[in-house]
Amino acid sequence: MEDKAEPLSDPNNDTTTFDDESSSLTVLDLTSFQLHDLSSVDFPPSLTELDLTANRLSTLDPRIQHLSNLKKLSLRQNLFDDAGVDPISRWDQISGLEELVLRDNKLSKIPDAGIFRRLLVFDVSFNEISSLNGLSKVSNTLKELYVSKNEVTKIEEIDHFHELQILELGSNRLRIMENLQNLTNLQELWLGRNRIRAINLCGLKCIKKISLQSNRLTSMAGLEECVALEELYLSHNGIAEMEGLSTLTSLRVLDVSSNKLTEINNIESLPRLEDLWLNDNQITSLDRISVAVSGSRDKLTTIYLERNPCATSPNYLTTLRQIFPNIQQIDSEVFA
Repeated sequence: MEDKAEPLSDPNNDTTTFDDESSSLTVLDLTSFQLHDLSSVDFPPSLTELDLTANRLSTLDPRIQHLSNLKKLSLRQNLFDDAGVDPISRWDQISGLEELVLRDNKLSKIPDAGIFRRLLVFDVSFNEISSLNGLSKVSNTLKELYVSKNEVTKIEEIDHFHELQILELGSNRLRIMENLQNLTNLQELWLGRNRIRAINLCGLKCIKKISLQSNRLTSMAGLEECVALEELYLSHNGIAEMEGLSTLTSLRVLDVSSNKLTEINNIESLPRLEDLWLNDNQITSLDRISVAVSGSRDKLTTIYLERNPCATSPNYLTTLRQIFPNIQQIDSEVFA
């Protein structure tokens, strides 16, 4: 179990101190202390995790570089710009860092993280980064990469991330899915809120979760080989036809709400489907739904069809409950 200290306030001075066991402290959490600098903080050399989330920091305290046991460093939600984080690229003593979080700062480029040869998690989301240039220096040991809510226009410099399991690039300015072919261990791909017009997974077959919500898709084509896929999120696009889904036999969650669908099809052979979101489309009738979802009739627990013409049908809820014997929720209606 990790040792975690709570700072003690000393009424006689402004220094943040710790109890007598601080020499063996491994986790220091200073979240939301509104610190402008760390001059009032002592850093026990035994630290493995340092969390400085939600402060007012803009420069790195040079004492952090001597924490040779450090594995996790979070600088999330501060005021760091590129110059503010630059010194970390030269801090050899903490090169064993495994998790570096720079989320929600003022960065305009990917920081130089090449010194961290064992890095597993790298988070630079919610910044002002316009290019992925610099990722080529990041260790190929990386398992999770988060670059959401930036201004990135191209997927690049990720070819060497053979161990990557999670890639988050949502809320950027991407138009093309590309350069994914080497991410053979990727489990989750998050690309929502971009400008993507076509699905291209570059031959990847191992992905379990894909989000392409709020893009410019007009077709589902391109998913046929993702036979391990368990969750698929395609809401808020311009898709007019359900296609390319029949091979996705591991699919548990399918969200195609807020599109231009007029009927339900191509999912009759999905035996594990539990959640089906079809609300805010143009589906006119419930007549074929029993056949359309025949493979998962007993498995389905949640279905959303509200704000479709068919949702105004007489006996709407009753009909759906008869078709799906184990249904637990229809739209906002939850059944015991």
